[in-house]
Amino acid sequence: MLNRLLATVLLAALGAGAPAAAQDTPGQDAVMATVGDTEITLGHMLALRATLPEQYNQIPPDVLFRGVLDQLIQQELLRQAQDGPLSPVAQLRLDNEQRAIAASDVIAEVTDGAVTDEALQSAYESAYGGDSDETEYRAAHILVETEEEAQALIDEISGGANFAALAQEHSIGPSGPSGGDLGWFAAGVMVPEFSDAVMALDVGAVSDPVQTQFGWHVIQLNETRMKEQPALEEVRDELAETLRRQALDARIAELEAAAAVDRSGSDGIEPALINRFDLLEN
Repeated sequence: MLNRLLATVLLAALGAGAPAAAQDTPGQDAVMATVGDTEITLGHMLALRATLPEQYNQIPPDVLFRGVLDQLIQQELLRQAQDGPLSPVAQLRLDNEQRAIAASDVIAEVTDGAVTDEALQSAYESAYGGDSDETEYRAAHILVETEEEAQALIDEISGGANFAALAQEHSIGPSGPSGGDLGWFAAGVMVPEFSDAVMALDVGAVSDPVQTQFGWHVIQLNETRMKEQPALEEVRDELAETLRRQALDARIAELEAAAAVDRSGSDGIEPALINRFDLLEN
């Protein structure tokens, strides 16, 4: 509703003149307007501007300035027109909004110091440094139900039959239609029996029958390569987000351990109540 109302104000402001240009840059406490005894400062305007969606960046500054100021003036006029205390629902929303804003301040305080060059380097080495010598494999397989079927296929391959064609014809696994191709994978991705068999093969070789929980496999190793590690700059944002989340999780755990948090009031409550908006009317 806020942005919809502001959009209307901004459209109306398109025909209005721009505010006079200031010679000196005012501070956030500079009063831009008053409504009765209530001051609306540049800080109030900037706080509202910071919440607007990205499309508002396309609006000329003079129009945006006037629109934001008019928005705040209208809101203050309506607030002052309120007769009596806030409605119960409005008070609940205000409580939640104040809680969220205060929490955001603490989140910024906790997470801003978590991302340092040293922390990023350490996180990078922890996530990728140990994998520098890891081998990746590209293999194909034919999955059948019995060892006898697997051995018969091996014999056909030894006689010159095409592995992919046999996989398309006989494999009961999901990779059968693509000739049994499994793409690239690290050894630990597959079940141990399969991984051990792949690592024991030379490139181009075909395994003996290999049994796993899924059935019997005939495996062909097509290629190997050393796992490519991303540069730190490629994963900087991902690592930074991880560091922020870890710092915040640690702080919340610390606060909860030191606080008297009692969730017993929710014991036995029907979870579907979370959708009972009609209860707000009581």
